[in-house]
Amino acid sequence: MKAIVNVYLKEGVLDPQGKAVHHALGALGFTDVENVRVGKQIVLDLKADSMRAAEEEVEKMCETLLANTVIEDYSIEIVQ
Repeated sequence: MKAIVNVYLKEGVLDPQGKAVHHALGALGFTDVENVRVGKQIVLDLKADSMRAAEEEVEKMCETLLANTVIEDYSIEIVQ
């Protein structure tokens, strides 16, 4: 079973990397981009008895290590 975790800055938190990418895209001629937010994706291979158990375990991982919940949000997708 795999878990895909997407971690991204909360709205309102300054994203200097996103601003740099937005600027670079504009310089390359991609002028239709209105905003860029940069995040990270973490893919975990899990041994879990059920999708529910996997999701609960990954939620704990996110809350304790994978995301800084003060400034970041995250989403979890469990795939078989």
